[in-house]
This record gives sequence, structure tokens and C-alpha cells, in this order.
Amino acid sequence: MTTLNEHEAFEMEALEFLSSKRLLGPLVFTGGTMLRLCHELPRYSLDMDFWFAKETDVDGYLHRLCDAFEGKYSITDAQNKFHSLLVELQKEKRRPKLKIEIRKEITHPGGMEEKIAYSRNYATQVLVKASTLKQMLKNKVDALLDRSEIRDAFDLEFLLRKGTDADLSKETKHKILHRLKTFKKKDFDVKLGSILLPDLREYYRQNRFKWLEEKLSFEEWGS
Repeated sequence: MTTLNEHEAFEMEALEFLSSKRLLGPLVFTGGTMLRLCHELPRYSLDMDFWFAKETDVDGYLHRLCDAFEGKYSITDAQNKFHSLLVELQKEKRRPKLKIEIRKEITHPGGMEEKIAYSRNYATQVLVKASTLKQMLKNKVDALLDRSEIRDAFDLEFLLRKGTDADLSKETKHKILHRLKTFKKKDFDVKLGSILLPDLREYYRQNRFKWLEEKLSFEEWGS
């Protein structure tokens, strides 16, 4: 876990740096890293994801972002892609890289709130605009059905365990249940196990997504 803890400190350092350069203003923090740093999601995430909070000159923003990071970190990649901006940073050679991706979409005004990002591996807290848990639940359902990554199923279970409101159709529930059955032992042992806190690894190896399956299968769930 040492390397993952150091990487989490790197994420917090990057957030604090963006805030100090006034580059967080147009952004909404989202994704698994946001859930961990703002809501104590018990898994690690190596990337940082954002949406835009308002109309922004994306070319100009990418230029300012790279100018700010230049000299502090090694910029190993920077792209203005079709759907997003991408910047990849590295503090030292042979250390994990941090990918920052900003989708060019503008988040729904009701889908964000102010939150405090913090980590036990970093001394400073950072105020951010972040996706609400309700918005995150919607995003995670879409992601799970689109790319079938086991971490999205874990995050969905986390959000429902926290009591996040959801309004899923029977069809969507059935699609999620079908997707959950496609995960193999290796997915739980390696893909999920490698990013979980140690005390949860054995639980998910033994129980998989039993709680989530029962939640989605209950006929009156959500009524």
C-alpha cells in the first residue's frame, strides 16, 4: 500500500497546486478519486477526472494548465482529444504517472456541490466543486454498462450502501445484474483486490457483489 498512499499524496498535491493557480474554478471533480478523497471510498484510484462547470475555452485552458505544470512536474502527455483534455504528469522517473482527464461536457448545475478533498497521506485539505453522490450514481451506472469495469460495480455498491437516492428502471437493474455475473475470480482477486484496502479484499473475494445483487433483485427496492 505504500506506493498507493504516495500516489494519493501526489493527487492531493496536484489538487492543491491547481487551486493555488486558480485552475480549479471551471472544473467539477468527479470519478473514483473524488469519491475516495471527498467521501472515503475504500479503494484507490490512479487517475483524476473532471467535468467543466461552465462554458470554457478548452484550448486556452489546456495551454494554461500545461504552463502551470511546466517546471513543477514532467508532462509526459498532453492532448486536446475529441471528448476531453488529457494531461499526464510524473514527479520522478520510475514513479507512477498521474493522468488528469477533463471531459468537455458541462455538468448539470444541480449535479455539483462544494466538498473538502482530504487524505491521511497529505497535510492540506482542498476545497473543490464535486459531483453530487446522486450524479455519481448515475455516472457509475452508465460507466458499468458501457465499459464493464469491476471498479464501477464496487463504486455503485458503495454509493447505494451510503443511501444515495436512485431511480432505476427494471430494465436497467436487469442489465446491471447481468453485468455483475460476467466478473470472474481473477477480476476480484487481481483487478479489484489490488486497489482495495486490505481488510476488504477477503470480503469481496468471498462474497463478491452479493449485497448489490440482493439490493437490485428486491422487487420493491426504491418504491
